[in-house]
Amino acid sequence: MHTFIKSLLWMTMTWSVIEPGIAAAADQLETAPTQYIEANGVKFSYRALGPRSGTPLVFLQHFTGTMDAWDPAVVNALAKSRPVVVFNNRGVGATNGVVADNVAQMTTDAYAFIKALGYHKVDLLGFSMGGFIAQELAAQHPELVHKVILAGTTHQGGGNHLMQVLGEAFSRTNAPDPRDYLFFSQSEAGKKAAGAFLSRVYARTQGRDPESGKEIADAHGKALIVWTSTPDPEYKTLKAIEQPVLVVNGSNDTMLDTQGSITLYKQIKNAQLVLYPDSNHGSIFQYHDSFVNTANHFLSH
Repeated sequence: MHTFIKSLLWMTMTWSVIEPGIAAAADQLETAPTQYIEANGVKFSYRALGPRSGTPLVFLQHFTGTMDAWDPAVVNALAKSRPVVVFNNRGVGATNGVVADNVAQMTTDAYAFIKALGYHKVDLLGFSMGGFIAQELAAQHPELVHKVILAGTTHQGGGNHLMQVLGEAFSRTNAPDPRDYLFFSQSEAGKKAAGAFLSRVYARTQGRDPESGKEIADAHGKALIVWTSTPDPEYKTLKAIEQPVLVVNGSNDTMLDTQGSITLYKQIKNAQLVLYPDSNHGSIFQYHDSFVNTANHFLSH
């Protein structure tokens, strides 16, 4: 009986079993239990942090990224004052199914996942390719999406330098992780921030998502390249976004050009723009404290 009570208390404290739509009370991304929910024929893997009340903030991930590619310094800090949900879309990490190779399918799946959790209103944080999904969700589902943060991303038809920068990143010798080049400036400050970021994203030691392989990279690459290469000269998607939007990027995003963030700011009706100095695609990780403060103010007012 004593063992049973201890087990019950452990389950209660870690919220390893929760009802759909109720965020778990985990404090840290590094230790939050992986949970599962079925929607749209897919068994989605996700982790939930923060309080049970408030508007949930749903994170939408980058090209080939899993839940473990998020920076705990960003996720954990934002989860102090609101429910936060990170998840793997179709075929990524511990989520089953065939990997989606287009933004439309990714958007449909993200919507199904959010609705399966029972949420009626959410905020979105879309990073890089996740920003494409966030734009589509905001435009297509204004009844669901409250506010949007678009980080290190661009608009449809905004162009990309994906293959170029990936080639450069992987051509370096003795480089353990390409993100130190893809996400950060190559100044001394940028390199220091990259090292700190990588130590944080590898902090989780138990129950990590499997790393993304060629199948995911090929599908995501196709989705990213097609979406950023398909012109939308009238900015129909951007003009359909009525919600408040915070656009954030680095001064020199070498993957999705910083100019694309400026276009987002100009073409979305209710947008504000933050550009961080001496920074690249992952500016929100390099300037995580400043970004979290800005994001908290934006989401709370």
